[in-house]
Amino acid sequence: MSISQRPSKLSLPQANPGVSTVLEYLLLTFPAINEATWRERMATGKVHREDGTWITPASFFKPHLRVFYYREVTSEPSIPFPEHTVYRDEHILVAYKPHFLPVTPGGRYVNECLQQRLRQSTGIEALQPVHRLDRVTAGLVLCSLNPETRALYHQLFKSRQIHKTYQAIAEVDGDTLWVGREWEVKNRIEPSEQRFRMRVAEGAANSHSVIRCVQQTDIQALFELHPVSGRRHQLRLHMQSLGWPILNDRYYPVLQPLSPDDYTRPLQLLSKGFEFIDPVTHEYRCIEYDGVLTLE
Repeated sequence: MSISQRPSKLSLPQANPGVSTVLEYLLLTFPAINEATWRERMATGKVHREDGTWITPASFFKPHLRVFYYREVTSEPSIPFPEHTVYRDEHILVAYKPHFLPVTPGGRYVNECLQQRLRQSTGIEALQPVHRLDRVTAGLVLCSLNPETRALYHQLFKSRQIHKTYQAIAEVDGDTLWVGREWEVKNRIEPSEQRFRMRVAEGAANSHSVIRCVQQTDIQALFELHPVSGRRHQLRLHMQSLGWPILNDRYYPVLQPLSPDDYTRPLQLLSKGFEFIDPVTHEYRCIEYDGVLTLE
């Protein structure tokens, strides 16, 4: 059994969804966790209020109540690849995240994630990523170190005031010269029937990427990708829509059978760099990872 070293936090909503107790709300919100598990956590103090007082099965639902709980998994994978810091100042830290390591706790991962690793190595409990990156994607993640300025960096991503560069490798027809060509992809991305996958749908576009080929061999090409919007799995779907699914993608175009991670075949997608005007210092910043994806 692996238990999170730090609690997850949940604020109860203003509108009561028709429950009487906190326990009933947790069962409604997390259907995959059974009642016996929540009762065991409550009995051992693993569910509590902000002041540390325990929440019990009889605790009444109260709007805006902050609930703290500790996630548990029976077996947590250990990701055998290191992260490292690329840039740091008093407000932010930009780290390289390896393939297969999640950014924050989720699913089978409670302590084995970038956030927890960086908190442990820096000793900064307030450290928090301000954007997401898929577990199977490698590359740069921007983290906030100072809660007082954190909202300013969140706003960079929400308002699209940060320019992101990715790299991806796909198999291509080597008889055609793709290097130097550029594509602008705009379409509508929505959740599919499988909640962990997205799909391209009819309707007004809500996603936008600019993609350019920068290198190629007889069988593969290296692409530079610039997402203008930030939809989930956007770059993976946009590459697929051009006819070039990203190499080793287990979700697109066809969902592969569930199996353990193959560390020898990582998704060939890399978050390469950020450009932005720092909202605190008002200085231009260009932060890049010095590694590259390599063609066969």
